[in-house]
Amino acid sequence: MMAETILSVLAKGVLEKVLSLPLSEISLAWGVKKELNKLEKTLSTIDAVLSDAERQQTTNDAVRDWLAKLKDVVYDVDDVLDEVSTEALRQKVEIHGSMLKEVGNFFSRSNPIAFRFKLGHKMKEIREKLDEIAKDRRDFQFTEQPIDARVENRVMGRTSHSFVPDSEVIGRGHDKEQIVELLLRSSTESLSVIPIVGLGGLGKTTLAKLVYNDDRVVRNFELRIWVCVSEDFDIKKLIEKTIDSIPGVQCASKELDPLQKCLRDSLNSKKFVLVLDDVWNEDSTRWIELKNLLIGGASGSKIIVTTRIMKIASFMGTMTPYKLGGLTNDECLSILVKYAFEKGHEKWHPNLVEIGKEIVMKCGGIPLAVRTLGSLLYMKTEEREWLYIKENDIWKLKQKENDILPALRLSYEQLPSYLKQCFAYCSMFPKDFEIRRELMINYWMAQGWLSSSNKSQQLEDIGNQYFNELMSRTFFQDVNIFFDNVVNYCKIHDLIVNLAQQVAGKEWSNVDFDSQVNSERVRHVLFAEKDLFEKTIPASLLKAKKLRSFSFHIKWGPLTNPLLKRLCYVLSACER
Repeated sequence: MMAETILSVLAKGVLEKVLSLPLSEISLAWGVKKELNKLEKTLSTIDAVLSDAERQQTTNDAVRDWLAKLKDVVYDVDDVLDEVSTEALRQKVEIHGSMLKEVGNFFSRSNPIAFRFKLGHKMKEIREKLDEIAKDRRDFQFTEQPIDARVENRVMGRTSHSFVPDSEVIGRGHDKEQIVELLLRSSTESLSVIPIVGLGGLGKTTLAKLVYNDDRVVRNFELRIWVCVSEDFDIKKLIEKTIDSIPGVQCASKELDPLQKCLRDSLNSKKFVLVLDDVWNEDSTRWIELKNLLIGGASGSKIIVTTRIMKIASFMGTMTPYKLGGLTNDECLSILVKYAFEKGHEKWHPNLVEIGKEIVMKCGGIPLAVRTLGSLLYMKTEEREWLYIKENDIWKLKQKENDILPALRLSYEQLPSYLKQCFAYCSMFPKDFEIRRELMINYWMAQGWLSSSNKSQQLEDIGNQYFNELMSRTFFQDVNIFFDNVVNYCKIHDLIVNLAQQVAGKEWSNVDFDSQVNSERVRHVLFAEKDLFEKTIPASLLKAKKLRSFSFHIKWGPLTNPLLKRLCYVLSACER
C-alpha cells in the first residue's frame, strides 16, 4: 500500500482541529466554520490524487508548483485556527468576569464581532484560492487512489549505526592497501599530500577511516589528526579543529596568532598524519596559507585529503590524485543482500536476489545508494515490492555529479508520511553538523508531529521510535552512543542533506546574514550565525510573515539580556 503524503497528513490535522474546536472557540469561529466545511469537501477531493501528485513532482515542475500552492493554503487554514485559539485564550484571561472590560473590549481592535469578520474574510480568500487549485488539478493526469489504499504502513525497522568493523566494509580492501602503501612510502618532501577524489556516496570518508585506523598507520605515526572541513574553509576554525584533535593540547587564547603558534608547537618535530575530510574550497591561496602552518613536523608526515572536486585534488596534492571508483555489481549485490536480509536468509529468496542484481546495476557502483535501498527492502519478501523499486520512474532522472541519487529519492518516497515530515527537518542543519537526538525529538514534538494510537505512550518514546526508524534506513551516520546504549548525536551524509533540502522545498530555510529568504513561502528558519549583534538581519527574513518556527543551533553560552532583546526584535519584526 502507498503511504499518505506529508500534505495529506497536514490537511487531515487541520480538519481534525476544526472538528475538535472547544465550545469557547466556536462562537469566535462563527462564519469561519461554514467556510471550513466547504474546505473539507474540496480537500477530500484533492486528497485522492495526492500520492500520485507527489510521485510526479520529481519530474514535473508544474506539479511541484501546484503542490506548493496547495500546501501554502493548508498552512494558512492552520494559522487561522491558531488565531482563533489565541484570541479565545486572550479573552478568557483579560475580560472574564468584568463587564467594564467586556464593554471596552467591544470598542477595541479585538472586539469579537470585528475579529469574526476579519477571520471570515480571510477564510473566504483561502477557499477561493483552494477552489482555483482544485480546478487546476484537471490539467494533470493524476491517478486517484482508492479510499481503502490511503492507509499508512507503520512497521518499525531495525536499529543500526555506522560504526562497523573493517571486516564489515565491502569492496574497499584494495583501495585501502593502496593508500596505506602511499602513507608508509618514504618521501623527500617535507609534507606529502595524498588526495582521494570521487563522487559523493562512493565512500571516500569510509576509506579514509579504514586507513586512519589501520594498525600499520597507528604504529608509524606519532600523531593522528582528523579534521572534517566541509564547505567552510576558514583558516582560524580549521586551526582550532586541528588543535582540538591533538590529544593533551589546549590553547588558552582563541586569537589567530596564538592559535598558529600553538599548532606549530604541537606539530614540531613530530611525525603526523592529518586527514582533511570533505574539502570544497577551490581557492588555492587559502590552502597554501594553511599548508605553511602544517610544515614543521618530522620527515614522513602525510596529509590525506578527500574531495569530490578534481581541481581541489590537483592543487592540494603532491602526488597524482587517487581516483576512487565505483564498486563492482557483485560487490554492490553483496551490500544489498547484507542490508536487505537477515544473515543467511537470502538463500530462501533466490527470486528476490535475481531482482536485486538488476536493481544494483542502476546504482552506478555507489555504496551509499545500495546501502540505502537495502535498508529500504529490509524484511520485504513480496516480489512486487522489489519490482516496484526496480521499475520506478525515478530511475529515469538524469544523474550528474552533484545530483541527488535516484536511489536516495526512492528511499524517501517509501517513508511513511509521519517520517517524511520529520526527515524534512534534517534540511535545516548545516553539513557535518552534530545533530543531538534530544534536540531533534523536541523539535518534532513542538511541531505536533509525534502521534500514536497508544494514548499512554510518552511523546519522547514515540520520538525515539521515529529516530530509530530513520537511523535503521541509513539516513543517519557517525552515530555516537552513550554508555547505556542511547544515541547521543549523529551526522547526516551531504547527499542526504541535499535530499532533505529538495523535498523540504522553500518552506524550510537555513540562513545566515547573506541569505535571501523566500519570504512568501518560508515557514521554518534556522539562523546559523554567531555574530548576531554585529550585523544586520537579512531584510528578506524580516519580511517573512508566516514563520512557524525560528531556531538557533549554535553554542551561545549563557542567555544574556542583550541576546534575548535581539531575538525578540527579530521575532517581532517577522510578525509585523
